[in-house]
Amino acid sequence: MHGTPEVRGPFVYGDRVQLTGPKARINTITLIEGGEFHSHRGIIPHADIVGLPDASVVTNSSGEEYLALRPLLSDFVMSMPRGAAIVYPKDAAQILSLADIFPGARVVEAGVGSGALSLHLLRGIGEAGELFSFERRDEFADVARGNVAAFAGSLPANWTVTVGDLQETLPGTCAAGTIDRVVLDMLVPWECVDVAADALAPGGVLICYVATVTQLSRTAEQIRRSGRFTHPQSNETMVRGWHVEGLAVRPDHRMVAHTGFLITARRLADGTVLPELKRRASKGEFTDEDLGTWLPDLAPDGAPSEEVWTPEVVGERGKSDKVLRKKVREARRFARERGAELGDGSNADAAN
Repeated sequence: MHGTPEVRGPFVYGDRVQLTGPKARINTITLIEGGEFHSHRGIIPHADIVGLPDASVVTNSSGEEYLALRPLLSDFVMSMPRGAAIVYPKDAAQILSLADIFPGARVVEAGVGSGALSLHLLRGIGEAGELFSFERRDEFADVARGNVAAFAGSLPANWTVTVGDLQETLPGTCAAGTIDRVVLDMLVPWECVDVAADALAPGGVLICYVATVTQLSRTAEQIRRSGRFTHPQSNETMVRGWHVEGLAVRPDHRMVAHTGFLITARRLADGTVLPELKRRASKGEFTDEDLGTWLPDLAPDGAPSEEVWTPEVVGERGKSDKVLRKKVREARRFARERGAELGDGSNADAAN
């Protein structure tokens, strides 16, 4: 990825550093001249960390020891400012694997959220690839730009962020049949199946990330009904850590369970008719009216069925405009601390 920070060598000003204290509590800081890390147990001047090799131990003013490490990408995305909910590292890893994100790939992503998945995709495609990200909300796009610039040192030359509806903006951004992979992380991905099929080259991969079983079902049925993809495959990933200390070996009390479902399919060549699979008979063909069965009390009288699909309905916690403006300022400040150039005038208005 263009501008990717150094991953080896001594710490320098501008580096992000992960400090792990005696109780395994992690704090992530950006090294700045004259800066200090404060805790209730003491102080560590940033100057004491600069010049140390990665994975060193530094002592605070009260004698407590902290392990200093450069954060991994997974650490970075879990600690960066968020405007929207992020794609967790466990799901991002699955997306890169299931979609076969490769160096040099041309990838479309919608929506960009806070930029967590964008960072993984940029690393996967390398400098030879191109990432086209689409986001409906300006605030989320600004947060994502700040986070990516903070990690990469500048906005990658092979990454573009377009604000607008994917169905309206994708055809004018990417020529038909020129995209290798399409990743949809949105409330209603079934609305974008056709425009994704138009952009994808034959054999290209469509992968959708959805939160609920109702979204999963509707997306799968729309992929089937389009007649332009292979039969969709669906899964979810759960990660359970283990406590391993001597003979005390047991599962952790907490685990990262359901975050979302992934559904994948591959673009068929034009004119190809997919052979029918032998499947058990269902209760009937899926229709738009099924939404009224799922969410009968949520649709306003006479409202189109799509209007019931809101972040609140699928369990997402919304953020007020005031909170989003705060997150934009945090992301821009985050990038400036790294000395990153946003390249879009954001540095000039960040203090507003």
